[in-house]
Amino acid sequence: MPRVLVASDAEWVRNEVTSVLSGPDTEIETVTSGQAVLPAVQDDPPDLIIVDLQIGNMGGMAVALELRLEEGADRLDPTPILMLLDRRADVFLARRSMVEGWLLKPLDPIRLRRATRALLDGGIYHDETYRPEPVMVDAASGNVEGSGK
Repeated sequence: MPRVLVASDAEWVRNEVTSVLSGPDTEIETVTSGQAVLPAVQDDPPDLIIVDLQIGNMGGMAVALELRLEEGADRLDPTPILMLLDRRADVFLARRSMVEGWLLKPLDPIRLRRATRALLDGGIYHDETYRPEPVMVDAASGNVEGSGK
């Protein structure tokens, strides 16, 4: 049974993640501050950590980096982290945080389940939902148009 730790100070985020992922085969634990993540992981290591980028005075980026430092010092076993982002520009922060996956809000149950499954299976999940559409310029005419997707 996979154990998932959800860290967010927003009750709606915790409730939404819990309602999507909870079931007879998954155990969900929640914490409401970034400072509570490390002790929770040390007490009973989860199989996956889902952390909100915007969480109190110790954001998701600081939480992820703290966990990676502890793993690097062999004080924690490696645990995949899924970061919940507020906007596309936050992908930069997720990449710098060394997390295995990220999702942009609003949360979609299908994407959340896919991301969770990918990380629990040892993979990665990078949400491409809000990826900007490439712009193409016709060299002959100078016309600018989308990629046609």
